[in-house]
Amino acid sequence: MGITYIEGIATGPTGKHVSVRFLVDSGATYTLLGESDWRQIELQPKRSLIFTLADGTTVERQVSECHLSLPQGEGHSPVILGQPGDEPLLGAVTLEVLGLVLNPFQRTLQPMRMLLI
Repeated sequence: MGITYIEGIATGPTGKHVSVRFLVDSGATYTLLGESDWRQIELQPKRSLIFTLADGTTVERQVSECHLSLPQGEGHSPVILGQPGDEPLLGAVTLEVLGLVLNPFQRTLQPMRMLLI
């Protein structure tokens, strides 16, 4: 599968915002903001979670939430507060919150088929 990036805007609780270039990673659970980005919009940790990396190692990261705006939609989502060297990722929870799905063939975000059962 090819690599897909998307430009978005992350807004913190004080209204400060930052433009972010996210790597769309539908295999990641949560969205991750780089350290300088989340500090710039003044996010504060709400809880700490343990995450497993692709190589099987585990890391502990702080999690907060913010408002995310993409060309396809906007909404509030939990975000991992990245550490130095962490690249911004757009994860599955945010995609679901925004009602989006990654089309791996066209490498685009498209509206999700929503079910009401």
